[in-house]
Amino acid sequence: MNHQLTLERLGFDPQALAAGVDEAGRGPLVGPVMAAAVILDPAQPIKGLADSKKLTPQKRARLDLEIRSKALAFCVAQASAEEIDQLNILQATMLAMTRAVQGLNITPSQVWVDGNRVPVLSVPAQALVKGDSLLDCISAASILAKVSRDQWCQAIDLQYPQYGFAQHKGYGTKLHMDALSTFGATPLHRRSFAPVAAVLKK
Repeated sequence: MNHQLTLERLGFDPQALAAGVDEAGRGPLVGPVMAAAVILDPAQPIKGLADSKKLTPQKRARLDLEIRSKALAFCVAQASAEEIDQLNILQATMLAMTRAVQGLNITPSQVWVDGNRVPVLSVPAQALVKGDSLLDCISAASILAKVSRDQWCQAIDLQYPQYGFAQHKGYGTKLHMDALSTFGATPLHRRSFAPVAAVLKK
């Protein structure tokens, strides 16, 4: 399958100022959902861009620095655990994505969002399933979002070492569930998520 032809059929213009958008942290039980928007510089190509989930942490960290130094514009934004509980995870993710695009210091002419939904934006936007494997600007956004979210987990691991956040990144692993049962929920847990709600009921 020719990805370029498929993208052009969807309206992708290689000459346009395109921003890629992706998120990280929809599934975990704690903390914010992160979103990033990136406009890459065609004059400074970045080698090795891929879906962040397919890269090692070391590769992600190296690419994160390279994207930040070479991109024409980028912004990482978030929606908090409180906003997730108020809105639901899908709407909070859309909010974080809107904030990321609005935070760019250059206005893109088109926005490409990983997945099958598009946030409310004032510029033309298109959803692209598996976009983080198809478009470099979305791959770059997926890397910035993932690295930012992992850094957040490492920071709160210092605050709440008994939960093991640096290891499981907030996902509902056995280690995390055991800690929730023993110590209860932190102020950063998503109270609307079933495993957390169940612990709070006890």
